[in-house]
Amino acid sequence: MSNYSVNPMKEAEGKIISEWTYTPPYDLYQFLPWSQMQALEIEFGDPVIRRQQYVSIHDEHGELCGFAQYFPMEGVIRIGLGMRPDLTGQGRGVPFVSAILKEALHRYPAMEIDLEVLTWNERAITVYQRCGFRITDTYERRTPTGTGMFHCMVYEGEPHS
Repeated sequence: MSNYSVNPMKEAEGKIISEWTYTPPYDLYQFLPWSQMQALEIEFGDPVIRRQQYVSIHDEHGELCGFAQYFPMEGVIRIGLGMRPDLTGQGRGVPFVSAILKEALHRYPAMEIDLEVLTWNERAITVYQRCGFRITDTYERRTPTGTGMFHCMVYEGEPHS
């Protein structure tokens, strides 16, 4: 199993992440091209948001494997995350999410931690449950490709590896 580290996201890493392409149905997770993200000052294309909310995830060899966003809400930190497309589906999810979660608990010890996941993404739901998240709500909201049904999952501790 890989040992992941969480580091401040560098601009060059943001550019690389924006170029990742996912196969359907996961392609809705792709970002806009880097030049558009910068021009619109959205997500990690905005240097202030990148510095305040985004991190890069590296493996034990220092290779970029993914990213996470720690999005502040009222009393809650919402985690958004993504793994490099060629690394998905290989059993790396639990250590990857655990590293992101550990950093969230360190940064925001008094905050509730949650995330959203599309209800059809059973692979991710299983990983999140194994890391101590539980489904607390299900609702419909917009996605880049229309509307989708989402679960809100809240970290309740006691991960099961």
